[in-house]
Amino acid sequence: MRRMPKESNESSKEEQIKIDKDGMEVAGDLTEQSEEMIGKRIRRHTPSPHRLTPQSSPPRFVSVEELMETAKGVTNMALAHEIVMNSAFQVKAYEPKEGSLEKRVKEIMHKAFWDCLESQLTGDPPSYTHAVILVGDIKETLLSFLLPGQSRLRGQIEEALDLSLIKQEAENGALDISKVAQFIIDMMGTVCAPCRDEDVKQLREITDIVPLFKSIFAVLDKMKFDMANFAVSSLRPHLLQQSVEYERKKFQEFLEKQPNALDFTKKWLQDTADIVTGIEGEGGAACSPNSAQLPRTVHNHAYLRLLKWDHDAESFPETFLMDQSRFQEMQQELEQLALVATVLLIVYNSAGEAISGLPGLMERLKKTIKILLAEMYTPSFKADDTFAAIGEKLCLELKGCLSQHGFSPFSADRESTLKGQIVAVKSADNPIRKVIDSRIQSYLLGFLESSFHKSAPALPGGLAPISKELEEIAVKLGRLVTFNKLVYSPFYQKILQDILKQGESVDV
Repeated sequence: MRRMPKESNESSKEEQIKIDKDGMEVAGDLTEQSEEMIGKRIRRHTPSPHRLTPQSSPPRFVSVEELMETAKGVTNMALAHEIVMNSAFQVKAYEPKEGSLEKRVKEIMHKAFWDCLESQLTGDPPSYTHAVILVGDIKETLLSFLLPGQSRLRGQIEEALDLSLIKQEAENGALDISKVAQFIIDMMGTVCAPCRDEDVKQLREITDIVPLFKSIFAVLDKMKFDMANFAVSSLRPHLLQQSVEYERKKFQEFLEKQPNALDFTKKWLQDTADIVTGIEGEGGAACSPNSAQLPRTVHNHAYLRLLKWDHDAESFPETFLMDQSRFQEMQQELEQLALVATVLLIVYNSAGEAISGLPGLMERLKKTIKILLAEMYTPSFKADDTFAAIGEKLCLELKGCLSQHGFSPFSADRESTLKGQIVAVKSADNPIRKVIDSRIQSYLLGFLESSFHKSAPALPGGLAPISKELEEIAVKLGRLVTFNKLVYSPFYQKILQDILKQGESVDV
């Protein structure tokens, strides 16, 4: 990420991150929420007389200090987890919301500061009190970018930005502030990442001192985040090696402070075991309670249930809280894919061999459906209008395609029937949609089981149009499940052993 002279030491880059915590936010799932969200989650699992929780260990009251220390540990765990699981994880600048009081106050304070600096520099005689302070801040920032082995650059900065000498020159009216600014720009060009070359080049075109210093600080802020994100990318392989033990240890510490912190995980596994063993009579064939594969079967079905979760009505298992948003995203993607596959199955069954095998048609129809379903999870989405529009668009596309290849167009009755079948797909109880959804679940279950049997599952009928997207989601799900098992397997084994009444330890 950064351009470094030959004397730089690559192995210690991750040690050089020095960023003001109040000046940044974490991108991805932790954006604007990490400590606040973790605090809410801890309070959520703290015994309260105002809400019902599953049966658990007796409530243990903890001090505020213990709770804050626990929250800090869980926050660190969530941050490490996000870096490992999210390849697009980045640190980015925090900006108050437009129109907010915070943003207004920030703008007023910044304007007052720079107005004061301009007033000092344009005075007669000019005053450099604020300017020297700014140079000191810039000096510390430049030094923070250097690696331990860059002694030559460190010496150049210390010599050129010697604050005591600069103060003496200012007091004697001999300070050339433009020369100081030019050195700063040159040094920024030496240590910045290649992506900042254009920003540094633009600094050289600014002649007024106050706008120049404002721009210097703006570019330095960008360089801080470049450095932070480079450190994150360098740190990721090391975190990957250590994260399993680290997360397990942090969760164990949390569990010791909050003994009921696995209540919803236990309920999640218990409900799944009831379904799988046929106690509730739902979810497929019953599984023999004495089966050696029962624990693994229950566990895999439990993971699938997370893709059908009612996030408004049910509490998510504690062991997956850091990945809840990822499961919600996959859940929405799968629902959209099921609708796409259902509509295409209806269209191709209706049109028959007339359109079978026509090059490019499947992709065009698929693209049309996906575009119209793009706003599916927004408040403005109207299912009736959307599926009616899908029916109209697809029938229009089919009419042109049939005509182009010398086939007779659909009759009015046949076209009306097809549109009605497409509109009916909006219902979750639509039988064709339910079949497609069941096949998707079977494929994902087979994918989870294939990690044990070492063989990829066959793609069920009707899913060919969405095979690529489905495989991507399956891989993403498999990665989440594998990592989660590595971290929490000791907890799962004990819970499943108690649920399934097995005398020996279970393997999940």
